[in-house]
Amino acid sequence: MSARYTFLNERLAQHYGIPGVVGTRMRRVDLPANSPRGGLLGQGALQMVTSYSNRTSPVLRGKWVLDSLLGTPPPQPPPNVPSLKDTGAGGKPATVRARLEEHRKNPVCAACHSSMDPLGFALENFDATGHWRTVDSGAPIDSSGVLPNGTKFDGPNGLRDALLARKEQFVQAMTQKLLAYALGRQIEAYDMPSVRKVVHDARANNYRWQSIISGIVTSEPFLMRAAPAAATNVARGDAPSSKFQ
Repeated sequence: MSARYTFLNERLAQHYGIPGVVGTRMRRVDLPANSPRGGLLGQGALQMVTSYSNRTSPVLRGKWVLDSLLGTPPPQPPPNVPSLKDTGAGGKPATVRARLEEHRKNPVCAACHSSMDPLGFALENFDATGHWRTVDSGAPIDSSGVLPNGTKFDGPNGLRDALLARKEQFVQAMTQKLLAYALGRQIEAYDMPSVRKVVHDARANNYRWQSIISGIVTSEPFLMRAAPAAATNVARGDAPSSKFQ
């Protein structure tokens, strides 16, 4: 999240607008302190996968931050939600932010958007393919936002700092996803004590990768597999069996 470097070759450096990188070889490139490219939030791949083919989507980007970085996915949208209009009031061009603010006037829509949109607005300076921009539909981009707890931020660097203030929540979300990958299945409620233990033990080593990975590969869910009968009981809602194989 807080890396002040990225990995580039010449083609990707040109895409990012970073001079001085020549050749096809990927190499580590240190970034200026105020660069928005450091860490996960500056990755062009992230910006592209959370956009539509013709525009950015603060909603998709905000949902990704909530789900992947904070481990608090928003609820599923209600049925028959109207799509975002292509223009502003009177058919005039309008920024995505302005159109979403109009969209949120519907109380049904506002319930979900209030948690996602501010996070996505912070990344609006990245277009649908990750290029940096300052204008959308002829108007300056407003990348400010406010978290539900009142924390204000502006732009990707401001959002990064706001997320790093919740370091343990970020680490827990990451640990859940890494454990799910290691197990080849979704994380269930009975796995959460193991997740919390990994996070707790990694705190003493400043949540370094090796501490988290070591915690996962020595955790009970990774080392032991529930017997078929035990798995059936858990699926029915019974307490997990103490027998493992």
